[in-house]
Amino acid sequence: MAKISDNPLDSARKQLRAAAAILKIEPKVLAVLSEPKNELTDDIPVKMDDGETEYFNSFRIQHNDALGPYKGGIRFGSDVSMDEVKALAMWMTWKTALVGIPFGGAKGGIICDPKKFSQAELERLSRGYVQQYVDSIGPHKDIPAPDMYTNAQIMAWMLDEYEKLTGRHAPGAFTGKPVELGGIGSRESATGYGGFVAVQQVAKLLKLKPKSTTVAIQGFGNVGHHAAQFLFDAGYKIVALSDSQGAIYNKKGLNPAAAMTCKLEKGMIAECYYAGSVVNGSKSGVIKNEELLELGVDILMPAALESQITAKNANSIKAKVVVELANGPTTPEADRILQQKKIKVVPDVLANSGGVIGSYFEWVQNNYGYYWADDEVHDKLSKLVTAAFAKAVAKSREHNADIRTGAYLLAVSRVARAIGLRRGI
Repeated sequence: MAKISDNPLDSARKQLRAAAAILKIEPKVLAVLSEPKNELTDDIPVKMDDGETEYFNSFRIQHNDALGPYKGGIRFGSDVSMDEVKALAMWMTWKTALVGIPFGGAKGGIICDPKKFSQAELERLSRGYVQQYVDSIGPHKDIPAPDMYTNAQIMAWMLDEYEKLTGRHAPGAFTGKPVELGGIGSRESATGYGGFVAVQQVAKLLKLKPKSTTVAIQGFGNVGHHAAQFLFDAGYKIVALSDSQGAIYNKKGLNPAAAMTCKLEKGMIAECYYAGSVVNGSKSGVIKNEELLELGVDILMPAALESQITAKNANSIKAKVVVELANGPTTPEADRILQQKKIKVVPDVLANSGGVIGSYFEWVQNNYGYYWADDEVHDKLSKLVTAAFAKAVAKSREHNADIRTGAYLLAVSRVARAIGLRRGI
């Protein structure tokens, strides 16, 4: 999936300024909200398997902690940048505020190509990240989690390194861990489940019936796969799926479980159109990722990278609803075009909040040493997303605006109020 050049930090700041203008936020508070509280960066030395030492640029951006300790994932990737990580940290601040959990926003990243690393090199890189930032993270300071190209195993290495360096057990220092180390089984599916709940809510709002509602999902990684499966099990018709190398489409419907099995066997989703088993009765066709975004479906779910719907392609979007499972997939310029076309957008700070909610539940359970069943986690998560959706829609109607504006007005006002109370502004 080609990464579009629109700068996500510009988008994040525009969204903040738009909400701040309506809320009439004090300039001093807006200045605090516009920039990260802490910008940490360092080169991580990693001894490679050939004996040479290479250095990898890394970041930890801590945007705001007025409502609680910093919270945010760590992503590995060749395209990771400071601006991207700053934007993601800011979005996390709004996300946690919107759903009412006591965290602030943070994000981390390492510029690297993890696909070229051996397992041993990946472990040394992961431990090196903790060695560089150990004084700035912790269960009541900044709690990292998995993100793009990071997973439970990487969190296990990071937790182990943190505990070695600090000399104490601290399972709440990282979330998204293996169950054996204090993780929760439902954490991996939490973002996708939250997206599913958001779809259920917008479907009720628009009176869409699952069996006659078509869905296209851009991005068939962990988040997209779980969202697709939850929707499929609830009766929605999944007609298109994609990964970074291509997309498949079938108007009769796709089976996400079979599609994932096929993708794992063949290496890419585009190869799966040869396998009749992934669809309901016939082969699917290969399409381009750009074409998937422009399909005439009821619900479009961008679940890959930021800045995928821009001013360049927004006029070609035909979906009734865009449910943002990725962070920042729609630029502000594209947002305005979608509004003019009367296409509803369920924003990322709401639609993909399930991940951080799941992380919050994991952190709470780590702190208490008492663990809930997966169905209890899903029930609690569903209630938080459903309540946030209702409040965002109500706020949007109050201001005759879109759902994103409603969500931002709620989130930004909560953080701004906390800053004002702390500083007497």
